Parts: sequence; C-alpha cells; structure tokens
Amino acid sequence: MVLEAINWEALAADYQARSRCTIVGESKGHYQFQGKGTPYFPATLSLRDYQQQAVVSWFRHKGRGMLKMATGSGKTVTALAIATELYDKIGLQVLFVICPYRHLVMQWARECEQFNLTPILAFERVEQWQRELSQQLYLLTQGTQKFLTIITTNATLMSEGLQSQLSYFPEKTLLVGDEAHHLGAPRLLESLPTQFGLRLGLSATPERYFDETGTEAVLNYFGSVLQPEVTLADAIAQGALVPYNYYPLFVELTEAEALAYAKLTKRIGWALAEDPNWATNEKLTSLLMQRSRLVGAAQNKLSTLAELMASRRHSSHTLFYCGDGYIETPSRVSYRQVAAVTRLLGKELGLRVNTYTADTPMAEREQLRQQFETGELQGLVAIHCLDEGVDIPAIQQAVILASSGNPRQFIQRRGRILRPHPGKQQATLFDMIVVPPQLDRQTWDVERKLLRKELQRFLEFAQLAKNSNQATQQLLELQKRYQLE
Repeated sequence: MVLEAINWEALAADYQARSRCTIVGESKGHYQFQGKGTPYFPATLSLRDYQQQAVVSWFRHKGRGMLKMATGSGKTVTALAIATELYDKIGLQVLFVICPYRHLVMQWARECEQFNLTPILAFERVEQWQRELSQQLYLLTQGTQKFLTIITTNATLMSEGLQSQLSYFPEKTLLVGDEAHHLGAPRLLESLPTQFGLRLGLSATPERYFDETGTEAVLNYFGSVLQPEVTLADAIAQGALVPYNYYPLFVELTEAEALAYAKLTKRIGWALAEDPNWATNEKLTSLLMQRSRLVGAAQNKLSTLAELMASRRHSSHTLFYCGDGYIETPSRVSYRQVAAVTRLLGKELGLRVNTYTADTPMAEREQLRQQFETGELQGLVAIHCLDEGVDIPAIQQAVILASSGNPRQFIQRRGRILRPHPGKQQATLFDMIVVPPQLDRQTWDVERKLLRKELQRFLEFAQLAKNSNQATQQLLELQKRYQLE
C-alpha cells in the first residue's frame, strides 16, 4: 500500500516549519504551478494560525480526522490547503468532496476555482458527469492527467451511477465530507467507500442530534475531532467572524395557542415519565416537534416583526428566518409563515424582499444571492436552506422568527450571519423568544427542564455579544420567572 509508506510526522513537521516562516499576504512560493486543474495555493490567500494548526494536526493523525470549527471560520479553505499540500508532497491524484446539498456543491466549485481546480459536479444529468468522470479516471491511470476533482451530493453518493465508479478511484484519493454529521444516517454510512485511506470530515457540529450511534459511526469513519477546535468566540477574536449585537424579542402566545401549548407540555411530561431516554422515545420526539411548530408559528410574531421593521424600512441586507408552520390570521385564514412574513414585509411595509426556500430553483437562488449582495433586494425570507453551508456574507442583520430545538441549527445560523464582508463592521441579530404561558405545577416542572436547554443557548450567544450586559439582563428576567438562575 502506497499510503503506508508515508512519513506523516515528517509531513507535519515540514508544513509547520514552512508555515511559521510565511509572511501574511505573501505568496506560498514552495508550491509549483503545474497546469490547469492541479491544486495550487492562491498567492492572495493566507491561512490563519488555527487553520495551519489544523493542517498539522490532520497530518499527525495520519491523514484522518474531523475539523470542528465554527461556521464561517474557513473549513473549506483548510481542506483545500490540505489537498494542495498532499498533491505537492505525495502526488495526491483525486479530491473527492461530498456535500449534503446541491447549493454547497456550487459553493465548493467557486472555492475550488481559487485553487486552480476544475471540478466535475456530479449531482444532476448523470449521463453527462458519469461519462466525464470515466474519461478523467482513465486519463489518470494512463498518466496523461495529473489530478481530478469531483464534488457530489449525499444523494448522488448513494446512487448506482457513482457507486459503480468508486472502485476505479486511485489509492491517492482524499475524501472530504462537508457537514459530515449528515453522513451518520444508516444508508449514507453504507455508501461511504472504505478503500480510501485519506479522510477529512468538516462540521461545526459533528455530534448528531439524539443519535449517539450515528455520531460514533461518523467519527469512526473520519477519525476523532482534531485540535484546535474553533469556537464562535475564537473565530471572532481571530477576525474570521465579525462582532455582533444581540436583541432578544419576547413574544406572548395567544389564548388559544397558550391552551394548546399547555396540553402538549403536559403530554410531553407523561411521555418523559414513560421513557426518559430522549434518543429512543419516539412519542416524545413527535410531541416536541408539534410544540416546536406551535411556538415557531406563534401569531404574535407577525405583530412583533411589523413593529420592529416599521422603523427599519430603509435597512438592507437583512435575513428573515421562518419556521415551516402555518399562521392563522384574525380572519381565520391560514398562511404558511414564510408567505405571511413575505406579505407583511413586501406589501404592508414596502420592503424589497423575496423568498429563498428549498423550492427555489438553483439558477434563481444564485440570482437572488446577487441581488441581495448589491442591495437590489433588501431582504431574503428563508426557512431551512440557509442553515448550512450557504455563503452570503453580505448579511448585516437577521431576524429569527423560528428555530428548532436542535443546537446545530442555532450554531449554523450564528456563523451564517457573522461572516465578514467588505464594509461590514458588525452584525445585528434579533431573536424572537416565545414566553411560556402560566402552567399548573406539574406542567411547570416539565417546562423548566425544557426551557433550561433553550436558555443555555440564548445566554451563550448573549454573553459573546457587544451588548452583552443588556442582552443577558433581558434573559435574566425569564430566568428569574422560572427559577433558572
């Protein structure tokens, strides 16, 4: 086996020595340009200290490991730096990137162009990319092509079209799993090739929500979490993310919503009493999802949003995160929250906004992104598809109307909002938090347990904000009310 002969410690020491000598902003002169399509570190780019340490750490773990770095801190560039170093030192032949979504494939393609790569995008029109992949693999084995880059989706990875090609990949293939926590799902785990020794997982949140088995399987495949782990505070301190102000907006439930909320909370308590194991309690999961939708689509969020944006009609570069539930208006008409928010902002307040959802075609998404960047659109109204991986650094403020109980979503959204952009000195986040209604004693005890987890996330974000004192003081009132100090 070729990879067994690699002196990983020597690679790590060599890279570390050279990175210490590199002047920020200066070309990495040790890389040799060898033609289009081969990895080449861009002269205009320099890695931050923690990115260089991550490269060294991956080498010292013999070409395996998971990078746990805050959203927006530069995981993609770090992975491409590793690929470039491997090409330069051991003759890496293939970079194979797996992404959960199509829009991430396009984003990786843009990043790859910076590194002189011309990737095959394998996620639609199978007859086209499969033919191109077969041809390039053949040229690689004949020695007439030096390098191949392929970027695909999780769904395409499981397809026969791609699975049938994997046996033809050379040993010197680096497999990169972007948002690698997704790959812990059983069918995806079965589809991951075992013959590739070089593996790199990327995720701000490698731990799968209520799935210890899947989390363990992902880490077994890619390797353990490497040092340094990069937190949100680390990324802001390093300048990888911008500082921010955080404003909790408390929302009361209507009388009907409060009644439904209390009933669901009581049933959640019963489900917990029957089976306290959150990971295996399907009844509990279903009830929590029902309550999350109720909270996410709380009717008073619209009036809170109207009041907030009435004085901000001329603001721009604003992202509005919605839930996937429905809001019932006073006239008894139900609208999907994303539609109700778009209607309020556009027709009633006169802002130039558009929706950005999973139903939005890829070409239109790119057009919307550009319009948002230039300010032609003041805002984007999104559901889930802007949670992971999408790079729209021009976002200057965000309004979160709904979020799931999954901490991953909260973490991903923070990083999305704080990405740096020319002229962007800081970001502003408005976070709508539904205030639980008055409950009976038994239900109140259940609510305190659930609320403690929520408040922990809000407090963490509040404490890192520029307006930390103000933000934490607002949350302190809620803590006192539920005796969670």
